[in-house]
Amino acid sequence: KDIPGANRVGIILKDEPVLVDYKIARIGDPIALVAAETKEAAEEALKLIKVETELLPPVVDVQEAVKEDSPKVHGDTNLVAVKNLIKGDIEEGFRKSDIIVENLYKTNYVSHMFIEPECGMGSYEDGIITVWCSSQNVHFDRAEVARVLNMPRSKVRIIQAETGGGFGGKLDISTQCYAALLAYYTKKPVKVTYTRVESTTVSSKRHPSIIRCKTGATKEGKLMALEADLIMDTGAYASYGPGVITRTVVHITGPYDVPNVKVKGHLVYTNNPMAGAMRGFGVPQAAVVHESQMDMLAEKLGISPYEIRKINVLKPGSYTATKQLLASSVGIEKTLDAAAVKAKEILNGWEGVL
Repeated sequence: KDIPGANRVGIILKDEPVLVDYKIARIGDPIALVAAETKEAAEEALKLIKVETELLPPVVDVQEAVKEDSPKVHGDTNLVAVKNLIKGDIEEGFRKSDIIVENLYKTNYVSHMFIEPECGMGSYEDGIITVWCSSQNVHFDRAEVARVLNMPRSKVRIIQAETGGGFGGKLDISTQCYAALLAYYTKKPVKVTYTRVESTTVSSKRHPSIIRCKTGATKEGKLMALEADLIMDTGAYASYGPGVITRTVVHITGPYDVPNVKVKGHLVYTNNPMAGAMRGFGVPQAAVVHESQMDMLAEKLGISPYEIRKINVLKPGSYTATKQLLASSVGIEKTLDAAAVKAKEILNGWEGVL
């Protein structure tokens, strides 16, 4: 109730509270802010705060979260986004396939673990809020601080300090609004620094995923069809999740020419840690799948992993899974050839040693 403006932030969906107003959605959600002149005084003040809570059933399994009778994290559904991609005729593609490989893949959370934890400083002088912060997105930060304080953007200044690592994990709001709120009310400079435990608890992670993929090819090794159904856990808040799920769906075919594609992706809320932006932005999850499928197809066809990739790589004139014509240079084939030469050199070296 002390927040002058909006009590929700988020890069795509405004679903994350600055301070919890009615429900704790994950471990680490903030309930109150305390400002003090020393750390010891702040910790003593925290002990005086009493919070009454009612225990609610959590949803931590992403497959349970999509069921109709599951506990809901926000609103009346845990489904944040559904993305579909269709190219060609998937049934015809599998009919023309001499071999089909189908597998279920699971990828887990990955934490950015930047050397420098989240830190921010705020001051309020002459009607101007200034925040110095560890950030990758100062324009977004300014807009959110302005919304939270109900101030025009012209009265909010964000200064990006030298950032000790980000990798996508510092695109979300962390200390910015807290430093600004405390400076706004105390009229004094305020510094907020997360401990390593706090940083690891509340910072965004790489999205865990469950992906079922079915890939078909001819006996010569030419890909004919790929069908995939994937579900990603965005945790308690959306963050960059809608963008991440889109990228995973688009890149599930990898750097390969697949004429028939059918993919459905689901992004789901749970009470787990928030997942958001991380290097690759959904593509590493897809790469685990398409490269594993290629290796298994090669093994079943009795050809080398290099050969099956050589047959199917995208080239100038190829169409991607989204039907984009690649009219100019495409570097994957040259990269693949160079990697094969280097691998052969290394392998020969090993054989000499053995």
